[in-house]
Amino acid sequence: MLKPVLALTMGDPAGVGPEIVVKTIASWDIEAIPLVVGDGGVLERAQKVSGITVHWQEARFPVQGDGPLLLHLGNVDPSFSFGKITPEMGRASYEYIERATMLALEKKVQGIVTAPINKEALYQAGIPFIGHTEILQSLSGVDQALTMFQVGTLRVFFLTRHLSLKEAIENVKKEALVSFGEKMVLYLRLLGISVPRIAVAALNPHAGEGGLLGREEIEEIMPAVKELRKRGYQVSGPYPADSVFFFASQGNFDAVLSLYHDQGHIATKCLDFYRTVSVTLGLPFIRTAPDHGTAFDIAGRGIARYESMYEASRVAAHYALFYTLPLQNKAS
Repeated sequence: MLKPVLALTMGDPAGVGPEIVVKTIASWDIEAIPLVVGDGGVLERAQKVSGITVHWQEARFPVQGDGPLLLHLGNVDPSFSFGKITPEMGRASYEYIERATMLALEKKVQGIVTAPINKEALYQAGIPFIGHTEILQSLSGVDQALTMFQVGTLRVFFLTRHLSLKEAIENVKKEALVSFGEKMVLYLRLLGISVPRIAVAALNPHAGEGGLLGREEIEEIMPAVKELRKRGYQVSGPYPADSVFFFASQGNFDAVLSLYHDQGHIATKCLDFYRTVSVTLGLPFIRTAPDHGTAFDIAGRGIARYESMYEASRVAAHYALFYTLPLQNKAS
């Protein structure tokens, strides 16, 4: 089987993105061809502060050889300062994503791995999106995408993410859970899991203790689980959130449905903070990312840890062998 080509975007040039990209490339033993979309001058500075030498090849299409390949956009003033939020860096980081997405849509690469960007820099640059997912959806013409976290064998989906806890609780409804559960099954199948085993995390302590600690399990979550099982899916729960993630990490389930942001984030990051990977599903291509930000406070010092970027590349290479989004499901 031919190796997939992965486009690695450099992220915000003033952040740790360039450093974790060059460190990932220097450690590359993944069965995929890395193609970095970024700026050669910035990457050279990142190599110097990291004490790394990378022998780049110019990216040409169709791709030949094993790389590492560099698609140099030349969109950064070489006198920039690390660790500063500027519109120039926001614009540059957007252009890396834009070019990588075009390559993916043209089938020149089989997946995208994105280094961190900064929301404020995007805003200052006049980019009307809050983050990667929104940018990728717009460029791909997709109405909705789901986020899955993966660390080791643990996969976690999120019913809600960027809502207050009060708002998140208000969104725990049977209809929403059933609809989301069906999407989970679809995407897990696209990742090569033919009969996904899904566990639903409880909202309240002890899964509500039969209503003593809350009635959401009785009135919304259990009815949703029963409906999903009625439709033929292997969905079970709700299980207390203080144990379900552990049992899923031991292989008892293929994925966990987390009901709100921190419920799933805490579980994955406590398991392995540096190797937690964010996977975006629902795009016409696989996209992964390290689960951390631009870390401006340490940018340019060569001390940024690259494990999450490397793991994101490994996960993307694996899923690129399976993931093909059917056109009729683009807005699912």
